[in-house]
Amino acid sequence: MSATATSTPPPAAPKVSGGKGGRTRFSLPVILLIVAGALLALSAVRAITGAQDVTSAGQISAALAMAVPIGLAGLGGLWSERAGVVNIGLEGMMILGTFFGAWAGWQTNPWIGVLAGVVGGMLGGLLHAVATVTFGVDHIISGIAINILALGFTTYFAKLWFNTGEAAAKGGSPKQSPPAEDITTVSLPGVSDWLHSVEKHHWFFVSDAAGVVGGLVTNVSVLTLVALALFVATFFILWKTAFGLRLRSAGENPVAAESLGVDVYRYKYIAVIASGGLAGLGGAFLSLVTSHIYNEGQTGGRGYIGLAAMIFGNWRPGGLAMGAGLFGFADALQLRNGGDSVHALLLLLVVVLAVLAAWKLYRKKFVPGAISGVIAAVVLVWYLATDTVPTEFVSATPYIVTLLVLSLSAQRLRMPKADGMRYRKGEGK
Repeated sequence: MSATATSTPPPAAPKVSGGKGGRTRFSLPVILLIVAGALLALSAVRAITGAQDVTSAGQISAALAMAVPIGLAGLGGLWSERAGVVNIGLEGMMILGTFFGAWAGWQTNPWIGVLAGVVGGMLGGLLHAVATVTFGVDHIISGIAINILALGFTTYFAKLWFNTGEAAAKGGSPKQSPPAEDITTVSLPGVSDWLHSVEKHHWFFVSDAAGVVGGLVTNVSVLTLVALALFVATFFILWKTAFGLRLRSAGENPVAAESLGVDVYRYKYIAVIASGGLAGLGGAFLSLVTSHIYNEGQTGGRGYIGLAAMIFGNWRPGGLAMGAGLFGFADALQLRNGGDSVHALLLLLVVVLAVLAAWKLYRKKFVPGAISGVIAAVVLVWYLATDTVPTEFVSATPYIVTLLVLSLSAQRLRMPKADGMRYRKGEGK
């Protein structure tokens, strides 16, 4: 790159997140120790309470299936916000993905449905990009408008397309589509059966580890493997390529980025459209893998939970994956009618809150420490005085976990500096 000499120094290069000023990064050994510690805690809960489903292969398999759409929505939010555009419209883009995925899936084959769901989400992303990037509409207002439009659009066209003719004859109705064919699932031959046999012995930690691993390698949808590949690809594209550096610079300091020749508008458009496509893929997963049909309202706020997972992960793919897994686990509990399992996990919550209270008191933060201690005592009394958890509370488990996680992690977050800010072309010239 050549530059013309001037009397003023050149502008500083845009600073992107992920350096020493951000959240502390964990090495792989530390992450593995954290995972082992969490599994050890779950093993202890299972052994003490007798709630065998907490670490069963069925629970883990369901958690993985629930985590994928949440993770894809969060990954869409990560692409958008790394380029400086807040995408509250992920829920609406997921709705478009569920609708178009099911609509194309039952008429042709599920993989065409997946492609249609991605395109549907990308159209929502394009609309959001036009509104926020080109016309400077407030990002939150645009996202909410897309959510409302997507819900209205799909409700109207479901009545037209799924309630007449061949669709109605195959099981369609104003609120659901005809069923689509299954997407192929894969298992590790021999390994899955062996792990299942180990799990049935209910040995401490060993059987729990077998259940967890077994749930991750048994009857896994090929689309789940695609989603995992997208997480890895996102990391390499955004953090290991010049393209990713330019895209992230648009979300950190667009003025400096433009002064260095970066087409900020183009990168914002690419990021937001990709964001919509990923959310649409998450929606297609719900309608083609989880249920095989489109159902009105089937996203259930997972677009918003995906945003929460992204924030929990500090706008990075690894942390996002952990957050999606946590929320997916909670979601699977309520889907599997896990009143007993949720009751058992109250004991784990007591321990976590007690440790948190002790840590806060050690750091001389007496008010937060006292609050954590009081909540731990209340939860302990609840656990000791009951044998199960009401169905209403079980159904709310994913949302309660979302609020708890965000409240505990909010102080260590570092969002892109220009996230949500309006930017007009030419400000860096």
